[in-house]
Amino acid sequence: MNLTRLEQQMDFLIKIDKLKTVFRQNYLVDGSRLENDSEHSWHLAMMVIVLSEYFEGLDILKTLKMTLIHDIIEIYAGDTFAYNEKANLDKEYREKKSAEKIFSLLPFEQATEFSELWQEFEKMESKEALCAAIMDRLQPLTLDICLEGKMCRKYGVTVEKVLKRNEIIFNNAPEIIKKYIYDKINYASKMQYFFRK
Repeated sequence: MNLTRLEQQMDFLIKIDKLKTVFRQNYLVDGSRLENDSEHSWHLAMMVIVLSEYFEGLDILKTLKMTLIHDIIEIYAGDTFAYNEKANLDKEYREKKSAEKIFSLLPFEQATEFSELWQEFEKMESKEALCAAIMDRLQPLTLDICLEGKMCRKYGVTVEKVLKRNEIIFNNAPEIIKKYIYDKINYASKMQYFFRK
């Protein structure tokens, strides 16, 4: 059965509702429950809108698309906790298969665009991909610091692991954001929000 363009698009939009059921390992800022992927993506998009003034020459629409698309693949691949080394071994393979499956629901040119945006985000080379990736690191870390390291302490995440995970911020973010996050990590470390070796 051949679906119309609109039917393909609506099928995709209905399928991505499942993103609301994919839970991450970080908590909402009130600590009441784990955040889901759709909430995370929305928060990243808002961060791009609010903080885009610090990123010179940024294509905001393209960056917003990346923030909203980048985790859709987790509908089938699941969320892979950044600090779980074993789960990250086959992450790339699982996510590639999932991307092929979910984006293929769309009409060809949209499927191609979404796939290319997802791949660009993963490579973290363009201004837009770097901005989106920086927000993707900044958001969960900021929430966890607001919660006095609830997630880091629960999973035994050390300050060394946090610094390693956030190298993209220190290497690529605008100076004002680098300083902000460095000061936050330093404060959190002094307050013992991170797991001690």
